[in-house]
Amino acid sequence: MVLNTQFSEEKTFLEKVKSFDFVLLITVFLIGVISCFAMYSTDGGEFKYHTNSHILKFSIFFVMFMIFSFIRIRTWYTLAYTFYLIILLMLVYVMFFGISAQGSQRWVNLYFLNLQPSELMKIAIIVCFARFYHRVQSEDVNKLRNFFEPIILLVLPIYLVISQPDLGTSILIACSGLAVIWLAGIKARYFIYSFLTLLVCAPFVISILKPYQKNRILSFFDPERDPLGAGYQIIQSKIAVGSGGLYGKGYLKGTQSYLDYLPEKHTDFIFTLFSEEFGFLGSLILLILYFVMLLRILIIGYGSKSYFAKFYCFGFASAVFLYIAVNMSMVLGLLPIVGSPLPIMSYGGSALLSTMIGFSIVMSCRIYNKEMIA
Repeated sequence: MVLNTQFSEEKTFLEKVKSFDFVLLITVFLIGVISCFAMYSTDGGEFKYHTNSHILKFSIFFVMFMIFSFIRIRTWYTLAYTFYLIILLMLVYVMFFGISAQGSQRWVNLYFLNLQPSELMKIAIIVCFARFYHRVQSEDVNKLRNFFEPIILLVLPIYLVISQPDLGTSILIACSGLAVIWLAGIKARYFIYSFLTLLVCAPFVISILKPYQKNRILSFFDPERDPLGAGYQIIQSKIAVGSGGLYGKGYLKGTQSYLDYLPEKHTDFIFTLFSEEFGFLGSLILLILYFVMLLRILIIGYGSKSYFAKFYCFGFASAVFLYIAVNMSMVLGLLPIVGSPLPIMSYGGSALLSTMIGFSIVMSCRIYNKEMIA
């Protein structure tokens, strides 16, 4: 890669505002509004805890998204390793002093928010790898050093997150990092060797899984083996989605949700509730919004001058696409339940904060798209 030491001219505040990608901004806002209405439905058509909390967090984080967008892309580049290190240290802290809930120790008490550092690591690993490969010459990308150093940086948080235990988030962190490594131009043979190694190690990995994780995998292949236990969630989810039909049952009229047949409908299974109420057409509209959002991220990355911005935008778009695909496949029974929230839609302050920080960096790439990083 040829590095250019020229920098873009300073922009006025008004010029920065005009540089916003308003299509992306509006799309994120629309999905956020839809999520607030969906959350209101999960609370039975009343402004209860989940609805009030989600509206407040989305409002604050959306404003933060716009404010952080004005941070120069060069600043994000400079802070990339620091960002990664801070989140890594938070994961270490969680291992010893984190808040426990439902058998997992994943959160840090910040008083105003129980922060889940593993969610922020999804963004930190992309920023870190984007900086790493920004300075690597194209002919040096496939040197062993430039493959194994990022792998070490990736394995550390994965180990810490698995220890919580949180297998689903650790897999998503791994995929986010591997997406940037792939985009950097690493040869396919490294991925093939890694995949074969993973297959050899699979029996050992399965042997150390928690009982509930093994049940999730078994229930994926045969939900009926435990219809009132591990298979209950996915069975009810498929019933709810299928009962929505073409047009849905109507807003606030989802029987599977309102009769409490569907647990966790406000978090990972929010798409199930949405599909039941708005049917195939409503789900299609939501998918179109996500498609437009991903397309704008790719366009911003393509139009950026710095390799750091390109790597970040393409890596972030790949990660968000993965989160969407995994969540929707999970609720449709196409993948095992791995605890993957649907971006923006699902309830959860840490996931929403992480996503909005990710979008703020994308918008920074748009505002300072002509800025080169030496």
